[in-house]
Amino acid sequence: MQRKITYNSPVILTFAGISFVALILGSLPGSLATRTLFSIYRAPLNNLQAYMRFFLHVIGHADMGHYVSNMLLLLVIGPPVEERFGSKSLLLVILSTALISGIIQFVFFPRSALLGASGIVFMLIIMSTFLVYKKGTLPLTMLLVFVLYIGGEVVKGIAIVDNVSQLAHIIGGICGGFFGYILSQRRRS
Repeated sequence: MQRKITYNSPVILTFAGISFVALILGSLPGSLATRTLFSIYRAPLNNLQAYMRFFLHVIGHADMGHYVSNMLLLLVIGPPVEERFGSKSLLLVILSTALISGIIQFVFFPRSALLGASGIVFMLIIMSTFLVYKKGTLPLTMLLVFVLYIGGEVVKGIAIVDNVSQLAHIIGGICGGFFGYILSQRRRS
């Protein structure tokens, strides 16, 4: 029997592909694409690029290692979430999470830049716990993942000085819990 390769998760696969193109664009000699398009930071709001960056920062990555670590998790967790909640809903959740994390970065952290899909990945991790949601219940797995994950990110944010945005992870996790719950409720009713 001949097997056919399918584009089984259009939002997730397209996100991974666009992120790869952004990585290549940012890696070209002399390129400023990562800084000017694929990172969110405080900038004058009279520039159209400032508004684009509220969404585009989630497709930018610092290097191939950063890209691969985010995409591996995205490609494992994303397809079942997309299948369960639908491509349109997942796209709206990704855009909403990007916008929320972009606004928070822009407003509260004027001296640093944010880029990468880790907030989206952690949103998907929390959303994935709603795949077996039953109306009138709150999955213990979701509560445990949320507490362990958010707790770990808070501790890392306080104790470790690095170039990782624990805040983006926390925002992604909160968005994943919120949107996962809302979409599960809507899907069940």
